Amino acid sequence: MNRNYQKELERTMAKLKEEQAVPRLLLHSCCAPCSSYVIEYLSSCFSITVFYYNPNLYPDKEFEKRSREQMRFVQEFPAKYPVEFLCGAFDKESFYREVKGYEREKEGGERCFRCYRLRLLESVKAAKRIGADYFTTTLSISPLKNAAKLNEIGEALALKYGVAYLSSDFKKKNGYKRSVELSKEYGMYRQDYCGCVFSKNEREEQKEGRI
Repeated sequence: MNRNYQKELERTMAKLKEEQAVPRLLLHSCCAPCSSYVIEYLSSCFSITVFYYNPNLYPDKEFEKRSREQMRFVQEFPAKYPVEFLCGAFDKESFYREVKGYEREKEGGERCFRCYRLRLLESVKAAKRIGADYFTTTLSISPLKNAAKLNEIGEALALKYGVAYLSSDFKKKNGYKRSVELSKEYGMYRQDYCGCVFSKNEREEQKEGRI
């Protein structure tokens, strides 16, 4: 039976609001545009630490560009509860080790699943360090990302590390559409590929009509 992650999230948030609780959430973010709607939505209920950890990014300047945009959005967005920014290490060799042997996989396959796990693993560790009550990721806002797999990985890590995972599928309820609107409103840099060199090459081949 397929789970409705959006309904699960709504129930969690409704319960927290009823209890007047404002838990601390570590939100892994891949980029400012993807985080925009997620922060807008979740900051009505959570105190958020945005964790920018993306060792998959290529080239190096892409990491820096997205990091600056993420920090700017956190500073400018008028959230109900505090939103902080935490930048993770750009340890790109960890990404290449993780996906070794899967370089030629199509976008959305096992290479991506390994990348999900790498980023969520560092996220749950960071959540544990800062004493967060929950952790989650913005990745499910993309129509190209596998929300079921992200939640499967997140929930397994939650059990292992003792930090609750906030199950979600942020593309629901027009989340992706809203993220595009907010990107325009804040004049954000919006990339046209996921982030790694393999996704960049695949995107360029698509543009040239080779795939």
